[in-house]
Amino acid sequence: MTNDSRSAPAPATADEGSLPTVGVEEEYFLVDPVTRLPVSGGPEVAAHAAGDIGDLVAEEFAQCQVEGRTPPCRTASELRRHLARVRRALVDAAGGEGLALCASGTPVLWGDGPAHVGDHPRYQAGRQQYRTMMDDFAISALHVHVHLPDRELAVLTVNHLRPWLPLLIALSANSPFHRARDTGYASWRSVIRSRFPCLGPPPYAASLEEHQRLAVVIADTEAMLEPDMPFWDLRPNPRLPTVEIRAMDVLQHVDDTVAVAVLLRSLVVTAAGKAQLGDPGPAWNSEVLRAACWRAARDGWSGSGFDALTGRVRPVAQLADQLVQHVRPVLEQYGDLQTVTTFVRHLARHGDGACRQRAWAGGGAGPAGAVDRLVRETARTPGFDDTISGA
Repeated sequence: MTNDSRSAPAPATADEGSLPTVGVEEEYFLVDPVTRLPVSGGPEVAAHAAGDIGDLVAEEFAQCQVEGRTPPCRTASELRRHLARVRRALVDAAGGEGLALCASGTPVLWGDGPAHVGDHPRYQAGRQQYRTMMDDFAISALHVHVHLPDRELAVLTVNHLRPWLPLLIALSANSPFHRARDTGYASWRSVIRSRFPCLGPPPYAASLEEHQRLAVVIADTEAMLEPDMPFWDLRPNPRLPTVEIRAMDVLQHVDDTVAVAVLLRSLVVTAAGKAQLGDPGPAWNSEVLRAACWRAARDGWSGSGFDALTGRVRPVAQLADQLVQHVRPVLEQYGDLQTVTTFVRHLARHGDGACRQRAWAGGGAGPAGAVDRLVRETARTPGFDDTISGA
């Protein structure tokens, strides 16, 4: 990766108080340490952890999952501290219930029958509306929120973000196994999601009014539960003053999550700046983007993918470098360039999460060996001054 700025003056560093906040949500599986199978302990683990971290923990759609959240943060170090604290609380709460926390986009192993669904009315409505499609809808994501309170601007910003979705899937791919089988994909979670008509890249919308109108039309077909709560990979969050990016698998390491979050903040800020200048963003057809997302899910970091700026196919490593250069002025201004370049170098040396899972399953260890290592990596919550180690 080129990281030589000696010929250019260093940009001014933003005051910490002026930085747009960023926050994350991470979903995890709960597994039995002996059988390595997912266990429906989400409600118990969430209640246990709430005594330590309050509303930064929540139940998930499948009862074998639990979600951890951070508050809005302004710096990478602040985000790292909060994320490490939340993960540690969830690891301890799971241990207190005789379980282990596992950061993988899909369950590596599985028992008999469909996933047990939580009691939330929205979860039950999803089960009724989508029926058997929900039987294996136990998947764990990383969601990143970037503060952007102007909803009209948020919709226009999303237009600029859409072409980057395939690359985000490739960078975060961490779900090669599903129910003890190597799927041949880097992100099987993305494949499971792609079956649903209301998940994936959002439609291009020239205004907030058009965005809302499209959601109503889709909800009227019953392909979406509620028009006010679309589950596209990008959206102005319905309840928070943020742009929410939802395409990524949950990541194995705290520092990976921090790096992706601040990279996305710089991308949102860069895109919002273009939108404010009247640039409408590239109107790539949603079917083209869905096809590009499929290829990213199949090949991950090791393959080639869709160039968000030209539409050509190039190696993902080159596309990652291009993204960093695209947002570099903001990364430098916010003091995040080193965090992001360290993450990309780690991918270049060790591959994505899917590559690592396959390596851990090798040598006769099998998928159970991948679960054991995933549990250890999920529990590794470094202090905010630590850097990514060569796992």
